[in-house]
Parts: sequence; C-alpha cells; structure tokens
Amino acid sequence: MRRPNAIQKESEQIATVQDLTGVFESTASTQVAKVKDKAQLAQEFFELLWKRYSSLRIDPGERIGERDNVEESNKKVFVMISAEAGLSGDIDQRLIEQMLDNYDGKTTDIVVLGTHGAQQLQQKGIPYTHHFTVPETDQYIDVSPVISAVSGYASITVYYEVYVSLGVQEIQTIDLAARIKDMGEDVDTDDIMTSEDTIFEPSLEVIATQMERTMMALALSQTILESTLAQAASRFNAMAGAKKRAEELHDLLNMEFHHAKRSESDRRMREIMISLKKKKQRARMA
Repeated sequence: MRRPNAIQKESEQIATVQDLTGVFESTASTQVAKVKDKAQLAQEFFELLWKRYSSLRIDPGERIGERDNVEESNKKVFVMISAEAGLSGDIDQRLIEQMLDNYDGKTTDIVVLGTHGAQQLQQKGIPYTHHFTVPETDQYIDVSPVISAVSGYASITVYYEVYVSLGVQEIQTIDLAARIKDMGEDVDTDDIMTSEDTIFEPSLEVIATQMERTMMALALSQTILESTLAQAASRFNAMAGAKKRAEELHDLLNMEFHHAKRSESDRRMREIMISLKKKKQRARMA
C-alpha cells in the first residue's frame, strides 16, 4: 500500500487538473456563444453582398465557379479546416480520416487551415502544399492568402467541422463554388442594374469578378467560423469529460488516502502495543 503523503501529493495534482479543465470548459462555452454571434453577422453581410451581385444581371448561378485562372491540369485541391491547437477532442482525427478516404495524391493537393491538422498530417506522412494558421475568433479572418492558393485549381473541396448541438459535431464536405450558390439561394433580390441605366467603373465585368472573389472569401470565412464553433463545442465536451474523470479520480484518491491513514494509524498502534508488551515482559523478568 502506498504511503499517505504520496497519495496526498497525487491528489493535489489531480485537483489542479480538475481546476484547469474547469477553466477550459468555461472558456470553450464562452467561445461557442461568441462564434455563434459572429457567424450570424457574416451570414447577414453575405446576403447583402449577394443582393448587390444578383442585381447586376450577370446570371450568378452560371457565372459562379467559372474562373479564368484555372490551370489546364484539372488538378483538385482539398481544403481542410482544423483546430489551431489541441484539446479539441477527436474531431480533427475524424476529419482527417474522412478526407483521406477520398484522397489521391496524384490528382489532389491538400491545403490545411489550423496547426493541429497540419501536425496530424505530418505524423501520418501525408504531404500538403500550404498551411495557414487560424486566428482567434475575436480577430479578423483574412482568407485572401487561402483564396490565392486555391484559385488555380479546377475543383475546390472543403472539409470542415459542423456544430449540430453542444453534444454533437459532424464532418461535412462542400464544393466552395457550390457553397456560394447555396448561400445565395434564399436571398431575395429587388433592384436590377444594367449598363443601360448605370455607369460601371472600371467595368461591369471587373466589378462582378471582384465581387465573386469577395463572396468566395466570405463563404470560406463563414465555413471557418462554423468549423471553429464545432471545435469549441468539441473542446467543451472533451474538457467536461476530463473534468468528470478528474473528479472521479480525486474521489478515489481521497478514499485511498483515508484508508492508508487508517492503516498507518493501525500499524503504529500495533507497534506501540508490541513495544509496551515487550517492556512489560522485560519488567517481569527483571
């Protein structure tokens, strides 16, 4: 049986872990609320931009996805949105497993958002062409470097994590161009502008192209926010589970500590009784 002081030391360490997981759990819960609000604002901005874009009468449903700078190789790219750090449960691992089920290194490149995902791909020996860090949710998400990195591919598929509820997070896959179309389907358009009644500077084509690039960046930013929300929820669940296990272990250590103290007290009592018995025997012999 271990000594009480060793058990007490381990119990104190577990109590520290319990406190830390409680802090992380609370932080993740706060982050869930913040990302939810930010995702809603991003969706409202996209709807406003889509209304302006659709009013240009350039057949947005046909035009979105047709990019002039697509390379002739028709190579595809997978964009994987993972957590920036660990402590997010197993959701990144599930994300990678689903992506690799459809991955062909000869025809597909990988672009990684999030350091945790990049580290896991390195451990598996899976190459990627670009790695971008994901900023904190209270900072501006500049996805223009990502858009530049993927704009030359014939197909852009995004693998990301989706918040279903606080206890459920799923993996989803989207085509980035299709994502823009889907986000604009339910947006009502009112005014229609044409070159006959409106002056466009420098030209309608240039303005539309820039708006398409902006909407693609916004769609990717929205996807990053959704993924961040799922990661925060997964982190909350992981920390809640770790906190519960720490509490259970702490209770077991407390029971072991009291049992060890009683055993040590009983042992000392036996030693005292034996010592007194020996003294009495020596006194009788004298």
